Amino acid sequence: MCYVVPFTGAVITSVLWKKNKSVKLWWLNLLFYGGTLFGVIDHLWNGELFLISEQVTKDLFLGVAITCAIVLAWVLLLALAPTNPTLNHYVNVEK
Repeated sequence: MCYVVPFTGAVITSVLWKKNKSVKLWWLNLLFYGGTLFGVIDHLWNGELFLISEQVTKDLFLGVAITCAIVLAWVLLLALAPTNPTLNHYVNVEK
């Protein structure tokens, strides 16, 4: 169930991106979908994709932790962009 929280973030950023085609928001969106994919693959690997464990709260907390890590990575990426010409180019490209 830990993939539900990043998937919710992915859906929200997808809706927001449709209204505002920001490259920065697109990066966050891709990171959320990547986190979701990781969670799904992990659950498939362990044979528990659609199983609800006895520790739902713990699973959801893990999802929140994964989502926070994704947002932190995104903020770090945006913070490093001005120091790296390649990243700076991609962050500042707005359509």
